[in-house]
Parts: sequence; structure tokens; C-alpha cells
Amino acid sequence: MKGLTVSDIHLDRRAVLAGTMAAGASAALSHPAFGAAQTLPPFPKDFLWGVATAGHQIEGNNVNSDVWALEHLTPTTYAEPSGDAANSFELWESDLDLVRNLGLGTYRFSLEWARIEPTPGSFSIAMLDHYKAIMEGCHRRGITPFVTFNHYTTPRWFAERGGWTNRDAPELFARFCERAARHLADGMGHATTLNEPNLTGQLAVILPAATAATMMAADRAMTAAAARAYGAQVFSPGNAVWVADPAATQANMIAAHRAGRQAIKAVRADLPVGVSLAIIDDQAAGAHSMRDSVRAKFYEPWLEAAREDDFIGVQNYGRTVWSDTGPLPTPAGVETNGAGGEIYPASLADAVRYAHSVARVPVIVTEHGLHTSDDTQRARFIPASLKELRRTMSAGVPVLGYIHWSLIDNFEWISGYGPKFGLHSLDRSTFARTPKPSAAVLAAIVRANRV
Repeated sequence: MKGLTVSDIHLDRRAVLAGTMAAGASAALSHPAFGAAQTLPPFPKDFLWGVATAGHQIEGNNVNSDVWALEHLTPTTYAEPSGDAANSFELWESDLDLVRNLGLGTYRFSLEWARIEPTPGSFSIAMLDHYKAIMEGCHRRGITPFVTFNHYTTPRWFAERGGWTNRDAPELFARFCERAARHLADGMGHATTLNEPNLTGQLAVILPAATAATMMAADRAMTAAAARAYGAQVFSPGNAVWVADPAATQANMIAAHRAGRQAIKAVRADLPVGVSLAIIDDQAAGAHSMRDSVRAKFYEPWLEAAREDDFIGVQNYGRTVWSDTGPLPTPAGVETNGAGGEIYPASLADAVRYAHSVARVPVIVTEHGLHTSDDTQRARFIPASLKELRRTMSAGVPVLGYIHWSLIDNFEWISGYGPKFGLHSLDRSTFARTPKPSAAVLAAIVRANRV
């Protein structure tokens, strides 16, 4: 993260979680070797094996969203606009065929609030029918839909009203959830209200100070430009680094999760509903490590709220080792990912174990993957991580499923199309999807139901 300027910040939440803060400290904390030989029991027969995408990142031309507005501003922190993305709004059947070809029984995707409610209180039946068709396509292929009601992006009108800082935000989100659930909930297998809300307005705290200051200034300048462009007092997008009031944002998002869950359950009481959190494998170094205070700030309010849920979604991309002053740097000599962070397969199991210890409800891994252009790394990382997860399950942690990020290389927010997380590559000119060797690795594990 060197040499960042206002016009050159190619970093997003997932890159942060996979990046240079995913640090190591000493031999005592070193991870198990890739592919360490050990016989493990199979996964449970009803274990959910899946893959994830998100609407704005694959659909394309999400013109009524807050992010689309930000992508086309001057100044902007976005490396490039999303444009057609993977054209999945049109090619969703091809995507479902990819899921089926991998032998996966679960497909996690998101509803685009900006498409369904493009203006306040006006709901598009055509767009609701579009997502209903995707769910019906899942069922025809023997795939269970796992639906996220909000994956970062919000309608532009919502951002113009202050986004999640607006005290009416929980009510507005619940209204959307109720309307979408009335049209769609019957076809869902599981649902999450929000994606990684625990980081909204708080990312800067876990970044190195100089990087945080640069990112905050750039994000603030961009949202100020959006406010001017759209005649709003404040423009607060869903996928933000800087927000005017982080405390209010977090309180409103927890309230929105609860209200959204209640609205969904009012439509279909038996639908399992949870929330997906970004959880780094935070580890302590030294007697006065910041680790516990970091956990208390970023995770515990949400994990405590999740005690009311049917499950907790855990999304993990690496570890951070905390001293008494901050995160330690990535140690020399370790294998690193595309963001320069340590590749640490045990981080997923550690994050799952921690989340369950606080939330005390079953866990579903709703995202886990690797930012790398070297697919041989991903092909080794998947089984190594799943071995650690299976050991944790054998120790008594109830894990219901594993959903990999991502089905295809896609638009990674302010990082644009640079980061590669996909099990399939994407030709942005033809929209052709091509399986990578790691896809076959995951498919073999799923077929055997063991690693």
C-alpha cells in the first residue's frame, strides 16, 4: 500500500481483508503446511457446498445504485467503472450451469435493492420477477438459492438521504425486505440481511495510519462531489470507507438487520435468516495486544445481535497479528496473495471458532477465497483451509456449510477488475467464462464430501 494518492487507491473491503494487514509474527503462530497429510471424516451428509456472487459485481449496468453514481464522478476512488460487469443480468443461466457443473448444491447471490426499488416506495415487479426466475433456474438444476438482501450497494436515493446514517434507514430497509420477501421468500433456502455490515464506516481503523488518512480523505472528497452532483445535503453510500457518523451508522445497521430479519420472518417464519460478517483471524502477540479490543469493536456487537438469528455467516480472507500498538507486518519468507498478504489456510477455522464462541448459533461460511492470479495457489489453498475447517467441526463447532468466493472473476469495487478471486476466469469482451484448475479441486472435494 505504498504511494497511494487520491486518484490511485485500488483497495476495497475484500482486498483489505486479504491484504497487508493479514500479518504474521513468529514461528509460534505459523500455519500448518499446505496439504498436510491426515485422514479426516467426511463432511455431514446435509453439508451445504456452494459458491457466491453479488449483484453489482456481476450483473452490470446497475444505473440506479449509489456505486454506479460514484464510479462516474470526478474525483472518484474507483479504478474503473463496473460497466457491463460479467453481463450476468442477461447470462444468469450460464452462471447457474457453472454452479451445477461443479456439483454444488447452493448458490449465494444478492438482490439489487436499486433495481427493485429505483425510487422510494416504487417497487418493480419486473425486477422481482427477474430474481424469481433465477431462483426457479436454481431449483431446475437442483441448486438451493441462498439470497443476500443487501450486498453493499443501495439505491442512489437512499444514499442521498444519508444512507445508513439516516435514522429512518432501518425502517426503509425493512420495507424493502418485506416487499422482496413477499415475492421471493418461498423459493429461498437461506437468507442473509446484510453483507459485512460490521466494517461499514470502520475500515480506516484497521488500516495503517497513513493509508487510512489517504483513503478517508479521498472517499470524503468523492462523496462530497456526489452530494453536489445530486443536490443532497450528504451522500452516504453503502460501500463506504468514510462516513460522517460511524457510531450512528453501526447502530442503524444493527437495527436494520433486526428489522429486516423480522420483516422476512413475518412473510416466511421457517426461512433460516442470518447476517454475514467479515471476520479476520485476529491473533495476539505480546502481553498487551490490541486483539481483544479490536474484536470488541468490530465483531462483538454484531455477534451478540446474531444470537437471535438462525445462523451466523462468517467471511474470512486471512489473519492479522496484533501487538500493543497495531497490526504486525507480513513476515518475510511466507507465501503471499495478490494483495501482498500472508496466505494462511488456518484463518478460516480460527474465525469460525471465534464467531461461534460469541454468537452461539450455527455457522455458515458465506465467503472464503483467495486474491491471486496464480491459480495453483488457490488450488492448494482450498483443501488446506477445508482440512482446518473439518478439524474444527470435529471439535464440536457446528458448521452447516461452505460457500466459496467467487464463481467468476468480477468487479471488485474500487479495485476494479484487477483482483482475481474466481473459480472461473472472465473474458470481458465476449463474457466467456472458463474454469480454472481450482474449480476442479473444489468439485472433487464436493463430490467426495471430504478432504
